Amino acid sequence: MGNLAEFDRYIEYLCVALDHVDRNVGLQDYCRGLMLPIQRKSVEPLAAHTDPLHVAAKHQSLHHFVAKAGWSDSAVMSRVRDWVVPHLGLDSGCYWIIDDTGFPKKGTHSVGVARQYCGQLGKQDNCQVAVSLSLASVQGSIPVAYQLYLPKDWASDPVRKKKAGVPDGMTFATKPEIALAQMREALASGVPMGVVLADAGYGDETAFRDGITELGMLYAVGIRPGTTVWAPGTAPLPPKAWSGRGIRPTKLRREPGHQPVTVKALAMDLPQQVYRTVTWREGSNTELSSRFAAVRVRPAHRDYLGTQMRPEEWLLIEWPEGEAEPVKYFLSTGPSDATLEQLVFVTKMRWRIERDYQELKQEFGLAHYEGRGWRGFHHHATLCIAAYAFLVAMRLSQSNSKKNRAQPETPSLPKDYVPRGSRTSAAPRG
Repeated sequence: MGNLAEFDRYIEYLCVALDHVDRNVGLQDYCRGLMLPIQRKSVEPLAAHTDPLHVAAKHQSLHHFVAKAGWSDSAVMSRVRDWVVPHLGLDSGCYWIIDDTGFPKKGTHSVGVARQYCGQLGKQDNCQVAVSLSLASVQGSIPVAYQLYLPKDWASDPVRKKKAGVPDGMTFATKPEIALAQMREALASGVPMGVVLADAGYGDETAFRDGITELGMLYAVGIRPGTTVWAPGTAPLPPKAWSGRGIRPTKLRREPGHQPVTVKALAMDLPQQVYRTVTWREGSNTELSSRFAAVRVRPAHRDYLGTQMRPEEWLLIEWPEGEAEPVKYFLSTGPSDATLEQLVFVTKMRWRIERDYQELKQEFGLAHYEGRGWRGFHHHATLCIAAYAFLVAMRLSQSNSKKNRAQPETPSLPKDYVPRGSRTSAAPRG
């Protein structure tokens, strides 16, 4: 294939992060296998298709590389990021997208597995969940940080953690806390600042939004309908006047008849003429558009415990034509003179992470890892992202390419090959 030489150069670039030369072949074969057009991309099928004549030996080698070898995920991810970033065109707009993704799992032994919300299934179920930070532009996007969420039951069980190889000192952290840690590490490593985008699972956390502001970045994040704000033109009352006796009052106040409102109540009370149809991008078959309104508000979460009013922010409301009520709400610290079209465009940039996860799972086997340990879970994800990143870079450097031009052909399997775990009488795979 025409781009094999470029792929080899890319792999050599990543191998610098492995520290040991004897690991280079493992990275090369694993990434090459992930790019093959095969249905299942766990260790055994990768071994069978990258070295059909020595499946058992290759399986043992790849399993050790992904599940046991002590190379650094962050070091490889840094090389991946540095390879792709020059192609993203971040000068025209940089976005940091926070999200998580779930992997349905059976049993209780896989690291981090618990009954929790799984986005892939759209309900509570037995699954693993990982939090990611992606770097995006109008041209493309790529995950640059990825970490398994460890539920409280796991984080407080030293026996299970040790058996699964969870690093020493790993304690419970909420998903927003994990995301903030990822952002701090990204800034420390020199990643360009961008506007932070996240759904309501993150944006509804006041501490998460405050953390972004403390890092010096703007945000446009989803919130839930019950989030409270001070309507335009209103604010918490100042502290009570000091009587001259006792401690001087310093806390902001609320009183009957002077209270914050939910964003849903505020949206329903707005005149219908403030809602306008905005188109933000072209979809696969038609332009994507909806009705929006934007007003300046002050977030009200527990401000009665504070001494200073929160600054005004944008409340962006999406109310599609024909719906009985608004469907989405966002808070944004974008400039006060931002237009409605700008607010909508920036907020809707979060769609890129959905496409990334779709391709990572469907084309690169992100959900196919069958091991149970912490190291293997993260190593497999890092290698999936590394393989996907090469495709992203190729697409961006060849703007007319929408296919994986660098996808290698699948080697033929021996006629007597039988997948591990199959009956010996099973038909061989071609």
